[in-house]
Amino acid sequence: MPSAQLRENKHHGSALFPFNIYPCTIPGDFLSVPLHWQNSMEIIYIKRGRGQARVGLDTLPAAAGDIFILPPGRLHGLRQLPGAQMEYENIIFSLDFLFGGPDDICTQQYLLPLQAGRLALPGRQTPADAGYLPLAAALQEAEALCAARPNGYELGVKAALLRFLSLLLGAQPLPPARPDSPDTTRLKALLATMQADLAAPLTVAWAAESCGWSASHFMRWFKRMTGLGFAAFLNEQRLAQAAEALRGTDDKILDIAGQAGFENLSNFNRQFKARYGVTPRAYRGADR
Repeated sequence: MPSAQLRENKHHGSALFPFNIYPCTIPGDFLSVPLHWQNSMEIIYIKRGRGQARVGLDTLPAAAGDIFILPPGRLHGLRQLPGAQMEYENIIFSLDFLFGGPDDICTQQYLLPLQAGRLALPGRQTPADAGYLPLAAALQEAEALCAARPNGYELGVKAALLRFLSLLLGAQPLPPARPDSPDTTRLKALLATMQADLAAPLTVAWAAESCGWSASHFMRWFKRMTGLGFAAFLNEQRLAQAAEALRGTDDKILDIAGQAGFENLSNFNRQFKARYGVTPRAYRGADR
């Protein structure tokens, strides 16, 4: 398993009920979700509008109704399309939540292999795909149960998720399960180091050396793997970290800029406004 530093480390739900649904908008909440992975299972359900998704090495259009299926360990991210808006739900849960006992066939034959990356699932389902309607209905049932929370709703959510996975696994043909390629493993390790300290002086020369390549070879490889040049990708990561801190903390803007790797406050303000359309101070004020 790749370095834990790259993982998203947020806790979703509670220890007894590790499940949550997060309604999000792009660009209302943020302009992009940087490339990342996590140990939880994630389902991104597009409700309105359109945008762009990155799933592994593939850049895919995202439109209303699309469902992106992201097993543990799969790199993914989201981006805004110019002038477009997108509303979606992040449905995040631990596969442990669905486990039975040690002799449970569902756990042994399906859930543990899925958690370990030995069982493949389709990466996206669209309204045009056969079998889409029951998949969407299962997610909508889980959403309605969490909104109303009747007695026993946790059982209903668990049943809806198991039905969702059963429908996916029943679809034929499934893509073959593949371990991370050497390139993906290398990218995860590099991103882990970057995410651990975005305030560090992270340069193309440093990144290329860490991969054992020349700068020119590294830049071609990184663009192919992420869809962005290294400088643009790093800047997006830093701005996204700053935006999250502005929304979630009362830290001084100067400190937030420094923690995200911006040495100059005026440069941070300028780049933040160019990316988000408002100053950091106005962005924080609009969120309060």
